[in-house]
Amino acid sequence: MFASKQSLTLFTLIILLTSCKKEEVKVQPKPVAVTALKIETKTIPAEYRSMGVVLSSHLVDIRSQVEGQLEKIAYKEGDYVKRGTLLFIIDQRPFIAAVENAKAEVARQEAILWDAQKTYERIAPLFEQKAASRRDYENAYARQLESEAAVLAAKAKLDEAVVNLGYTVIRSPVDGLTTQSNYREGALIHVQSTQPLTTVSVVDPAWIQFTISEGDVLRINEDVAQKRLILPDSEDYKVEVTLADGSIYPEKGEFYFTSPIYDMKTGTLLLRATIANPSLILRPGQFVRANVSGALRPNAITVPQRAVTQSQQGAFVFIINDEQKADIRYVELGSWYKEDWIINAGLQKGDVIVVDGINKIRKGTPVTVIPDKNSNDSKNDSKEKTDK
Repeated sequence: MFASKQSLTLFTLIILLTSCKKEEVKVQPKPVAVTALKIETKTIPAEYRSMGVVLSSHLVDIRSQVEGQLEKIAYKEGDYVKRGTLLFIIDQRPFIAAVENAKAEVARQEAILWDAQKTYERIAPLFEQKAASRRDYENAYARQLESEAAVLAAKAKLDEAVVNLGYTVIRSPVDGLTTQSNYREGALIHVQSTQPLTTVSVVDPAWIQFTISEGDVLRINEDVAQKRLILPDSEDYKVEVTLADGSIYPEKGEFYFTSPIYDMKTGTLLLRATIANPSLILRPGQFVRANVSGALRPNAITVPQRAVTQSQQGAFVFIINDEQKADIRYVELGSWYKEDWIINAGLQKGDVIVVDGINKIRKGTPVTVIPDKNSNDSKNDSKEKTDK
């Protein structure tokens, strides 16, 4: 009897548990709120960024062309000087004396020439009258010619002495920034010295020198071949300069030089742009960021960087399929455009990708799209609500 009651109770319990299982309702996961972007193609400027350095467009070493004692440093070291500004004076006394000595030599030779001319003038009529020998006539004529040559030589020595005296006054041949003097007043200056007196750097215009790697050159060539990139005619590139504090330099540079060979040590090509520098903001040796523009990317697809996830299999984005569920799409990344990635392959016009909320979803997660507060449409909607 007792055993029968136990069996009946156990049977009843099994029936109840089975009924409960049948009554369980499968709970659907709640859609995750995300922001999304519908892919559109557009033409965007192609930009290349590189670290660069400012160089003088014309560097002039100031050297003395005569030997002597440095008498005066006539400029303020480090100042900007104009062409013709006095920089140095070499002791002029020996050179003034040399000029005076050369003048005296000219006068002496001119006196000798005068005597030779008078002698010839006396001998010539006598020779015609056969009152003087041919030898006396030829000697008088030769002496006159020799004296004329001596006068010319003396005048050349005088010119040389005057030129050397002028070399004692050293002026800047260009407008530019000066460096410190490598010699102090009283130092003996040698013409053959390897160290210049100072250096004047032309900085308006200035040069921006930077490099491009072999890999970047190959990628550019590939993009051109695939018609993903259109280069400007006649290399009409513009170079924008970003300073160390993040500010944009107001002038734009133009391409000036491209090296035809790679540097074997770095595997890069040397590039150089020339840029106006009227306010002398740019100084030689200053590091800047060069942003080269002028090329175009037609039919480009860009996505925000935060929408892209990196994995061992490669970069991917989450797309929203027709069932409003997240799916994985692997993409081929190109270069950057502002704050976006350029997508070379993997997406097409009309695809919808997840931008914000990718950390809360995985493949197959149902999603619901909410407005992006940072988008222009959302800002306009908020403004309209505020106005109302």
